Amino acid sequence: ARVAPKLFREEAGAREEKGQNARLASFVGAMAIADLVKTTLGPNGMDKILQSQSDPKKLTVTNDGATILKSISPENAAAKILIDTAKTQDAVIGDGTTSVTVLAGELLREAERLVDKKIHPQTIISGWRKAVKVARAALEKCAKDHQGNAGALKEDLMNIARTTISSKILSQHKEHFAKLAVDAVLRLKGSTDLEHIHIIKKKGGSLRDSYLDEGFILEKSFGIGQPKKIENARIIVANTPMDTDKIKIFGARVRVKSMQAVSDIEEAEKKKMKKKVESIIKHDPTIFINRQLIYNYPEQEFTRRGIQCIEHADFVGVERLALVTGAEIASTFDVPKGDIKLGFCKKIEEVVIGEDRVIKFSGVAKGEACTVVLRGANKQILDEAERSLHDALCVLSQTVKFTKTVLGGGCSEMLMANSVDELARATPGKEALAMEAFARALRQLPTIIADNGGHDSSDLIPKLRACHNNGKNTMGLDMINGTIGDMQELRIVESFKCKSQVVISAHEAAEMILKVDEIITCAPRQRTRA
Repeated sequence: ARVAPKLFREEAGAREEKGQNARLASFVGAMAIADLVKTTLGPNGMDKILQSQSDPKKLTVTNDGATILKSISPENAAAKILIDTAKTQDAVIGDGTTSVTVLAGELLREAERLVDKKIHPQTIISGWRKAVKVARAALEKCAKDHQGNAGALKEDLMNIARTTISSKILSQHKEHFAKLAVDAVLRLKGSTDLEHIHIIKKKGGSLRDSYLDEGFILEKSFGIGQPKKIENARIIVANTPMDTDKIKIFGARVRVKSMQAVSDIEEAEKKKMKKKVESIIKHDPTIFINRQLIYNYPEQEFTRRGIQCIEHADFVGVERLALVTGAEIASTFDVPKGDIKLGFCKKIEEVVIGEDRVIKFSGVAKGEACTVVLRGANKQILDEAERSLHDALCVLSQTVKFTKTVLGGGCSEMLMANSVDELARATPGKEALAMEAFARALRQLPTIIADNGGHDSSDLIPKLRACHNNGKNTMGLDMINGTIGDMQELRIVESFKCKSQVVISAHEAAEMILKVDEIITCAPRQRTRA
């Protein structure tokens, strides 16, 4: 009898799964991840509590798909692929992370049924690829573009912001936050760089008390005895140690024979500090902002010379401040005057937000800079509000660049599903079954949205399908009244770029998982004592 060669060290922990077992493991893992975030989809989606075992105090309450998926680390390989797809959607678009995961999961659920009917995965993939082309073409055909009309584009942005925020914690104040997000994005003048929009969170008040402030807010305070207001400021932004004299070798000690020697060391310290202060002052700033500590003696010297200083500004704050004031972060000052690029600001003043004192920079060099101040009852609400607002800002900044919009509320999914069904009816062979499966997966998105709202999806979805088959292509789910409604009249609009990316990414992820026919788990590396 022929003996099969031994390829894997199974006794050391290596594993191999083949054929049906491997495919089933991939399907089950991916569908489990999709089911995990399924209940968070739509305007009536539920929240999840994420708790850390290592740090019981660390608690997150969210319905953001990307945040939920980032916090889990499954062993299943297919689950990891879906999580990575959601992370990419979050990084590229900022929204649609739950939709892409759920759609990929539904595609694999349909694929499992087809594989059980002995249809080869490559046949399914071939049918899906044709279906995706038709679905994207249908989506592009129904998209509207108001690029040349500033008024209509702003209205589109407001509608997209309302739609995006309606599924978040901010939904109770969606008009307020939609206006806030649109105003912030329009200040960017077409840029997609959200670094200019600074979000700070302050406990107290309610979400309704949040506001958009022109300029930049730094959560620090001025030095002791320094003026709390300065106009036409010349700013040096630095990341430099002011204690250049310190011995930084761990465990080093200096032995002296008398107190006079200690005094001499302290005097030498002061001289070095003073020399550094002098080298900074020669560049003629009116305010010095440092990432690191400034210490008492240099602070006294700056105050004596009429220069204000801010120490220990957080690194992200310093980076943003340099960006919006037009400065460059300096680390050395022994260079000719003019070699260090100073920032400029018309007015810097200390203001109070809630119970905290912060420094406000008004009239900065980059006029697009602004700060969103979020207020809320506790840390969890503020964190979720920040995530929700960030998603809205990401989608809006992308829409300013790619101005096409499509209708939401399940309308776009039904349009794409109908166009795929038409293709399936005209396609002979088993590929038609794969196309029908793709259309069913698309229809699952509005079904899940209806179920999450506590409405009867078995009644609403057939009605919606009938409307689209009768040519009413603007109909979708009205989740407020639990009925079918006209999405144009209800102003439920989504970004074309976001919707298109959801379909593409979900299809590619599902196709990759469907192709798997073997899972090889390598043996862990053996640790041996030297």
